[in-house]
Amino acid sequence: MNANKNNNIVTVDEMTASVREALFREPSLQNLSVRGELLGFKLHTSGHAYFTLLGANSRVACVLFRSYANSVLVWPKDGDEVLVRGKIDVYGARGSYQIYATTLLPLGAGAKARAKEALRLRLEQEGVFDPRLKRPLPRYPERVAVITSPTGAALQDILKLHSLRFPCAELIVIPSLMQGLGAPEEIVRAFELARRIPGLSCVMLARGGGNRDDLDIFDNEFVVRAIRLSPVPVITGLGHQIDSTLADMAADAAAPTPSGAAERLFPDGRALEAALQNAARNMRGRLEARIGFMDKNIAAAKGRLDRDIVRGHLQPAVDFTERAVLSADNAIAKRLREECAGLAAFAARLANLSPLALLAKGYSICADISGAVIRSAASMKVGDTVKIIMNDGSAEAVVKEVSHKPFFGEAK
Repeated sequence: MNANKNNNIVTVDEMTASVREALFREPSLQNLSVRGELLGFKLHTSGHAYFTLLGANSRVACVLFRSYANSVLVWPKDGDEVLVRGKIDVYGARGSYQIYATTLLPLGAGAKARAKEALRLRLEQEGVFDPRLKRPLPRYPERVAVITSPTGAALQDILKLHSLRFPCAELIVIPSLMQGLGAPEEIVRAFELARRIPGLSCVMLARGGGNRDDLDIFDNEFVVRAIRLSPVPVITGLGHQIDSTLADMAADAAAPTPSGAAERLFPDGRALEAALQNAARNMRGRLEARIGFMDKNIAAAKGRLDRDIVRGHLQPAVDFTERAVLSADNAIAKRLREECAGLAAFAARLANLSPLALLAKGYSICADISGAVIRSAASMKVGDTVKIIMNDGSAEAVVKEVSHKPFFGEAK
């Protein structure tokens, strides 16, 4: 054993183990992305996929186990340019190294287009792009999360338009890669962070201009689903004007550029102020017109009320009072007439009983010198002075004779 070590003699298994250990000690070989041409693709009945990746002067064997193969929507064809992510390891049974892949992505235009179309159809069947799921953007956003690169020009454009148009909205920048292999995972994590922000009004996913290949990350299924799972509306501004990404189709609103997205999301503060002033003027005019109209209505109602009070209450009371007064006048007049008639009859009776009535008939009254009426001849004696009262005057006389015989015949 020692002799073998001194002469550097090892077994095949030991050599293979040493090579594997050397590969494991190199981190770049445990997580790498390799670009090349696909050759000899074979999908085994077990679900594993085997293929070779060609370079200009070399090749490497690759295996994609079933647990990772489910993420491939459309299998590439021989000759397609692909990107393989995984790690390098030694396959001891054949004494060769190979790539143990975790991701297989198409790079060629044809392969990418087929993969994108297949994903679009599947997501469309699930209803991810259903227009009925589209939510309206907030009219006046209060808090907006911006998922973008913190060093890109897109963020500066958004900040500028935000300060010019609607600075009262709060911006929360969630930094994320906007290109490269790790970008989809970072974008998904950024959406997860956005979901935890309280009082969020909207999410903006923005990226500056670039070539079409840089936008492939926005056709990633996980990015698309993260957009659709957002609890608040999402607007995209991904810096392209010709082609539409699946992210645009899943978003509630899409703009061709980050600036376009900011203009669509943030209302123009100056235009809003002018609109508010115009609305205030219109409201003031409408209120004044309404007040004038109500004044007229109140005046008309007051007139109607006055008329109703007069007709319904005052006039009947006046009519009743007039009738009562007339009735009282009539009753008083009647009573006066009756009393007058009674008084006249009483006066007539009184007149008949009055001594003056006797005087008027030619009779006279005899009274003593004091004016007391002499009612009996026995109360007089010869020589008394008496006063004879007649209708038209009086006279004094001296009694010469007193007779006790009745004047109008003999006393019985």
